[in-house]
Amino acid sequence: MPSTFPGSEDDSQLTPLTRPRNRRETVWEQLRTAIVTGRLAEGKVVSAPMLGQSLGVSATPVREAMMDLAREGLVETIKNKGFRITSMSEKELDDLAQIRLMLEPPAMRIVAANLPASAIPELTRLADACLRAAEREDLEEYLRDDREFHAYALSFTDNPQLVDLATALRTRTRLYGIGFLAREGRLADSAREHHRMIERLAAGDGPGAEQLLCEHISHARSIWATGDSSSPDPAPDSSTDT
Repeated sequence: MPSTFPGSEDDSQLTPLTRPRNRRETVWEQLRTAIVTGRLAEGKVVSAPMLGQSLGVSATPVREAMMDLAREGLVETIKNKGFRITSMSEKELDDLAQIRLMLEPPAMRIVAANLPASAIPELTRLADACLRAAEREDLEEYLRDDREFHAYALSFTDNPQLVDLATALRTRTRLYGIGFLAREGRLADSAREHHRMIERLAAGDGPGAEQLLCEHISHARSIWATGDSSSPDPAPDSSTDT
């Protein structure tokens, strides 16, 4: 039976973990998704035993996962109490998106120049996985596949530090409207942007891929963050608006 985080709303139910593949990583994915989507609210104090009970696992992998999340800045440790979900101001979220716009879209020109034809099947597999996850409203899977897609694409810059930095920034983004978009069937539209990205990269269209990724990041800061399609997207050609 689905379990719910202590103090969360009914729609924040989680499925107890059943896959033994990598318990710590799986716990990390579920907790990270809950934080990024707002199911674990900013400022909330939680303990490893309470979360473990919700997930159907012991406190140990939860504590390990929360320490990883603390290093990423998503939670902070509270002595003798557990962990507090960190808060992020609109300015901080804008700053994160601005840095991503400075780093990731221009890198697509390098990726387009370096991408071998042999990489297209793997990019397509990840893009397909993103779309399937969006269509079945599996936010955990969607966020994981989206992260892996962009990390794999960026790996063709031959700059591991860029990949690590861009991935770290992506994991800190808050997407409180993404659940609403998934329920409305609109997340799949964003997922299809990955396939358009592959087309442009495969064609060697660096400027086109750069433009598309600007729009993709802008969606993450506007529509994905609030679920409100009336929120104006930042102008893709302006790296200062996110």
